[in-house]
Amino acid sequence: EKLNNETSLHDVIELDKDGNPLTYLDIISVDDTIVDTLDLKEKSYLALKGINHVLNEREQKIIVLRYGLGNSTSPVTQREVAKRMGISRSYVSRLEKSALEKLQNYMDKPKKYI
Repeated sequence: EKLNNETSLHDVIELDKDGNPLTYLDIISVDDTIVDTLDLKEKSYLALKGINHVLNEREQKIIVLRYGLGNSTSPVTQREVAKRMGISRSYVSRLEKSALEKLQNYMDKPKKYI
């Protein structure tokens, strides 16, 4: 039993041109693609903030080159990063792994770094 001022999400507002009921729930439902897009934007922003906040200059350069971030046009291999930076590919691999761990820790607890 509903009180006078109560409205249900399943209350019919009107009928569409085919006679199907349109409810409040139909109007306020959230499109999952919008939620996914916003979530991706938030995570991307947090990752970029983390790159600038927790990584040293060398780690930043490796991550930017490896993943095609910033002005870098496309991702490059560890071998190419090593060549550009004048270090070994295995050292690039170790630095990349360390940088990604730092970023993961930052993204898990960003308030810890404020």
